[in-house]
Amino acid sequence: MDLASIVGLCFSIMVVIAGMVLGGDMRAFIDIPSIFIVVGGTIGSTMLANPIDRTKIAIRILKNAFVSEQIDTIGLIQTLVSFAEKARREGLLALEEDAGQLDDEFMRKSIQLVVDGTDPELVKSILDTEIGLLEERHSANKGYFDSIAELGPAYGMLGTLIGLIQMLGNLDDPSSLGPGMAVALVTTFYGSIMANMFAIPIGKKLVQNSSREILARELMVEGILSIQAGENPRIVEEKLKVFLPPAMRVQLDEGKEAEE
Repeated sequence: MDLASIVGLCFSIMVVIAGMVLGGDMRAFIDIPSIFIVVGGTIGSTMLANPIDRTKIAIRILKNAFVSEQIDTIGLIQTLVSFAEKARREGLLALEEDAGQLDDEFMRKSIQLVVDGTDPELVKSILDTEIGLLEERHSANKGYFDSIAELGPAYGMLGTLIGLIQMLGNLDDPSSLGPGMAVALVTTFYGSIMANMFAIPIGKKLVQNSSREILARELMVEGILSIQAGENPRIVEEKLKVFLPPAMRVQLDEGKEAEE
C-alpha cells in the first residue's frame, strides 16, 4: 500500500471540503445535472479516446497508483552479486536452478538466456527491447489519466455554457439569475476537481512508479551482462551501486559490514 497516495488524496479531499463548509452552505456545491455532465461526459470521451482493452484494465491501472510493489533495490544487488560469486565458482550453468526459484519473471528470463549460452549482444538486445515495450505500456496507461485531466475541465466549461444558456433563457425572472449563475459555475468546479485532485496526481504517481521499475530492470540487465562476462563479484557490486542514491549505498555497505 502506497501510504503517500492514500494520505495525499484524503488530505486534499478534507481541505477542499473544509473550505466549502467554512465558506457557506455546502448544498451550493451539489448539483446532480452538473455531475452527470462532467463525470459522465469525461468518462465517455475518455473511453472514446482510448482502446477498449485499456478501459477494461482502468481499475487495475488506478490500483497501481495506490498499491505499488516496493522494489528492494539493495536486495536485488545482493542477489546479483551472490549469482556472480556462484557463477565464478561453479560456472553459469549452476545458476539454472536459482533462476527457477526467482519470483521476478524478467530476472528469471534474463538468467535463463545467459545459462542457455545466448550471445551477450543478443541478450542485451532482447532485454532492452522488453524494457522499451514496458515503458511504452506504462506511458499508454498514464495517457488514460491524462485524457481525464484534459477532458474533465473541458466538460466543466461545457456544463457552464449549458447553465449560462439556460440562465439567459430566464432573464425575465431576475431572482433566478444568482442561483442560475451558481449552478453554471459548479460544473467548472467539478471539472477542476476531477483533473487536479484525481487525474493529474495519479498520472504523476504512475510515472514515478514506472521510473522505479525501469531503473530496477536496467540494473538487472547490467548485473546479468556482468555475470555473463565473468567479472569479479566486487566489480559487479561496484557497477550496480551506481544505480543507488548515496544514502542507499551507505546502507548497502553497512549491511555487508554487519554480515562480516
